[in-house]
Amino acid sequence: MASSPLLTRISHPFSSLYPTKITPFYWATEQSFKFPSTPFNFVKHLSSNDNPTIFHNFNFDSFYANLIDNSSHKINITQVHAKLLLLGIQQNGFLVSKLVNAAVNLGEISYARKVFDKFPDPDVFLWNAIIRGYSKYNLFASAVEMYSRMQVLWVSPDGYTLPHVLKACGGIPSFRMGQQVHGQIFRLGFEKDVFVQNGVVAFYAKCGKIASAKVVFDRLEIRNVVSWTSMISGYAHNGQPIEALRFFDEMRSTGVMPDWIALVSVIRAHTDVEDLEHGKSIHSCVIKMGLELEPDLLIALTAMYAKCGQVMVARSFFNLVKLPNLILWNAMISGYAKNGYAEEAVKLFRDMISHNIKTDSITARSAVLACAQVGSFDLARWMDNYISKSEHKDDVFVNSALIDMFAKCGNVDMARMVFNRTLDKDVVVWSSMIVGYGLHGRGREALDLYQLMKQSGVSPNAVTFLGLLTACNHSGLVEDGWQLFHCMKDYGIEPRHQHYSCLVDLLGRSGYLDQAYDFIMNMPIEPGVSVWGALLSACKIHRHVTLGEYAAERLFSLESYNTGHYVQLSNLYASARMWDRVTKIRVLMREKGLSKDLGYSLIEINGKLEAFRVGDKSHPRSKEIFEELESLERRLKQAGFVPDRNSSLHDLNEEEMEETLCNHSERLAIAFGLISTAQGTTLRITKNLRACINCHSATKLISKLVNREIIVRDANRFHHFKDGVCSCGDYW
Repeated sequence: MASSPLLTRISHPFSSLYPTKITPFYWATEQSFKFPSTPFNFVKHLSSNDNPTIFHNFNFDSFYANLIDNSSHKINITQVHAKLLLLGIQQNGFLVSKLVNAAVNLGEISYARKVFDKFPDPDVFLWNAIIRGYSKYNLFASAVEMYSRMQVLWVSPDGYTLPHVLKACGGIPSFRMGQQVHGQIFRLGFEKDVFVQNGVVAFYAKCGKIASAKVVFDRLEIRNVVSWTSMISGYAHNGQPIEALRFFDEMRSTGVMPDWIALVSVIRAHTDVEDLEHGKSIHSCVIKMGLELEPDLLIALTAMYAKCGQVMVARSFFNLVKLPNLILWNAMISGYAKNGYAEEAVKLFRDMISHNIKTDSITARSAVLACAQVGSFDLARWMDNYISKSEHKDDVFVNSALIDMFAKCGNVDMARMVFNRTLDKDVVVWSSMIVGYGLHGRGREALDLYQLMKQSGVSPNAVTFLGLLTACNHSGLVEDGWQLFHCMKDYGIEPRHQHYSCLVDLLGRSGYLDQAYDFIMNMPIEPGVSVWGALLSACKIHRHVTLGEYAAERLFSLESYNTGHYVQLSNLYASARMWDRVTKIRVLMREKGLSKDLGYSLIEINGKLEAFRVGDKSHPRSKEIFEELESLERRLKQAGFVPDRNSSLHDLNEEEMEETLCNHSERLAIAFGLISTAQGTTLRITKNLRACINCHSATKLISKLVNREIIVRDANRFHHFKDGVCSCGDYW
């Protein structure tokens, strides 16, 4: 190649778009694009005007359009543009439109806008290019703004303009603007253009106007995969998964093959209805189509398997993504938290924030939910500290979750602190605090808070009343509970099964068994398992065998293979010392292949949970634990404690009974806590079953003997033992 200057200065109105020094075009193109040498030798001659005949016959549009189409970097575009300026053909609308589209495709939207703004009289193709660019990169407000400017300048849109504008209107969303565009579509005669009408369907669906989307869809003479996908996605994202699945089946019956976008929405619909079996069939379809590594499908599959309880499968998909986005993190953490894998959820959340990945409200709520399930007060305080330093500190949903977390971790006073600092208290915040008081048996405080709630102008909902009834139930406030139940209708709230069962439990535990039975028989809805279960539990407390047997019969007819019902009836017989009937129940359970859940207790020591079962001697410090247990038993006897024989559910002699009772899991947990913590430290214990009468009485006295507060969360509620007294007032 002949030598030539390496740098050329240009002076032109467009020069502000480029560096003042530009590499000569023929050198740049030969190095960057690597075309055959002939064209570049030809360009040299063009530049020097040595061959005017060839210059006259040269097709500039085709040549430079080819260069623009093959641009892979911004510098390529700027060099081509510079050459157009030097040749004086910078007002070629075709080539400038090509430049804008190329810049958009390379993600250089700001450069595309500068090129657009320098063009004196853009035609519809140039307007389409810039509007498409803004819409492609979700800069919807800018897309709508450019469309408005286009209208002011009397440039009529075409079939390529309108879909991008509709996408922008749906993305903002701006329903009014979208409706105006829809009206213009009719005026311009695009009502039969499938491309444009698909945009209309998608717009209405994104704005939640799925019925309007369906009207447009039904009028389409030709329906392609985009048409069907718009409707399927619309139904799936607007809380109508069944309709989404119905449309998917109809689409397949017409012979239209789904694309990955449709499959994402179908998987989401199966996730919402928790239909794992059919969701797996869609997964098979994804594999057959070779789309298993499509990012959005990975997210959808992770969410589906996580929500449906297959967290290990979900995690395998999660691990396939090198850089998981926020949606994927949320799907996995939420899946763990909602399926009993609380510790894994917390671990993944810690991993997420350690990588400085920005969380959102959903992430925070899922992590708080997991902490509540773990039940560790130390972990709860860590989570509260994290939230207080994050952007979620004023999020009403996160604060509601924090209130619930502290209540479930045994500290209702900390829950109240979160409640007090929450600025905008909606019904969820008030209800969370009332439920927390109910869980801890602080009935009067729950009722006082309810009065404050009404004074603040917040109307209660079904959850509020469930919390209030639970609080009354755990505090023996029969009259208050009865009145609250009957005032639900004043707020237009129809009682659900949980409300009925809570009132039956309240009446039954207080000894009003006949009234509880009459209440059940007059219910406007068919009594369910929770209602009959509450009556059977009350019959066990008051040893009402006949009524208890009737409740058990109703339970067996509803759930014949639920182990808990048989255990409840067996406990009733055992409390009445009817050992022959206890034996019959055990034989019946063996015949049905049922086995009783083993009781266990957890205690938190220095942020770590230790588990114990009845008579458990597997712990490394087992010798010390049982020595402490023997010491406690001696001190209990010296203080006048007498074991409650009715706590034993087996026909045992006196010595065997006493040994069995003192080896219950919570007693072992207490002994371990005493030898593992400093004097005065509060012991926090979680038990998976309801506390027995004997252990409850013993724990009260132990709290006084060792001068400790002992907090026990059993299957029903919290018990705060201190100075020989329990917060439940011996009513649970």
